[in-house]
Amino acid sequence: MRNRPRTIRTTESLLENGLIDEESLPEIRDVAKRYAVSITGVMQEQIAHVDDPVARQFVPTGAELLITAEERADPIGDDPFTPVKGITHRYPDRLLLKPMHLCPVYCRFCFRREVVGPGEGMLGQAELEAALDYIRAHEEVWEVIFTGGDPLIIAPTKLRPIMAALDAIEHVKVIRFHTRVPVVDPDRVTDELVEALATETPVWVVVHTNHSQEIGEAARGALRRLNRGGVPLLSQTVLLRGVNDTPEALEGLFRTLVANRVKPYYLHHGDLAQGTGHFRTTIAEGQELVRRLRGRVSGTCQPTYVLDIPGGHGKVPIGPSYLEPGEDGADGADGTGGGTGGDTHVVTDPWGERHHYPPRVAAAAAPAAPATTTATTRATAPAPAPEEDPTHD
Repeated sequence: MRNRPRTIRTTESLLENGLIDEESLPEIRDVAKRYAVSITGVMQEQIAHVDDPVARQFVPTGAELLITAEERADPIGDDPFTPVKGITHRYPDRLLLKPMHLCPVYCRFCFRREVVGPGEGMLGQAELEAALDYIRAHEEVWEVIFTGGDPLIIAPTKLRPIMAALDAIEHVKVIRFHTRVPVVDPDRVTDELVEALATETPVWVVVHTNHSQEIGEAARGALRRLNRGGVPLLSQTVLLRGVNDTPEALEGLFRTLVANRVKPYYLHHGDLAQGTGHFRTTIAEGQELVRRLRGRVSGTCQPTYVLDIPGGHGKVPIGPSYLEPGEDGADGADGTGGGTGGDTHVVTDPWGERHHYPPRVAAAAAPAAPATTTATTRATAPAPAPEEDPTHD
């Protein structure tokens, strides 16, 4: 493990390291009083200048003091679904277990920024047991998702008994971790930590990362250790104005992840967390970005663009639609038809061209006249033209 810069936790350290200037110091102090500050040594090494995609994610700015009317302290509605401390149970078959309320870094757009960082760290032993008892008592819980805070900053010696307790619960079939640690504090991903994750119950790790510039050699090494330890890796990314809101930035990130055996999973639309309006794109902008990715990169590089509906109503896909109703099987003005009995569509391809589905086929030629006709058809048929007189001039 190499010597790295010390983690920055104060406004004075931000100033000393050239990440803010003297003029902004009073304003940044006001921000730091409300929202925690932390930038690990690894992330400091990945910052090239104060306005780059990494610095924008972790260096506080005065824009965080602007709170708009629609923003909320609990933007995705955790509180109403918290039956016991450390548990959020919104969906029937899965729940969040939040044993830790600290992170190695504090993202300036975090949707739990009001509760993560200041105050408490790890749940007390009695609180942790109450959370585990809740899981034991709810047999509908198929998946337990560690989040927080960042659960992978828990020491392996403390994580191991929690994993053993979950592994012993018959109805828990999957354990998932949501974490930034492999990217922002990769030295924590030791062989001991990987071994602590090695339970009979399958463990998945979802890595939060937003730009390829975050993923240096140390992060690549941490991802390799997890992968070689048999841990399947997914990723989640937040769409952020000024960080990754271009097709090139998203393409670079998702290619880098897949090349490191991480499958892009979710691209989150920015939550309505207080003081984060300067990071949010519009949904229409997000849909256009996702549309432009289709065809640029393979399916392995395509995450699902999702919105977490404010108030605790869950996540829904909000990506662009490539399909619209067609003509319901009727022939068009060009004399063609689909012959589908009413199931026709128009599909837009990745390059913006529109196509009928099923593909249109040329209308069949009119049938030849029958050899014999009925009296009715004879009566209505036009009289034949008179034969020409070959002797007539």
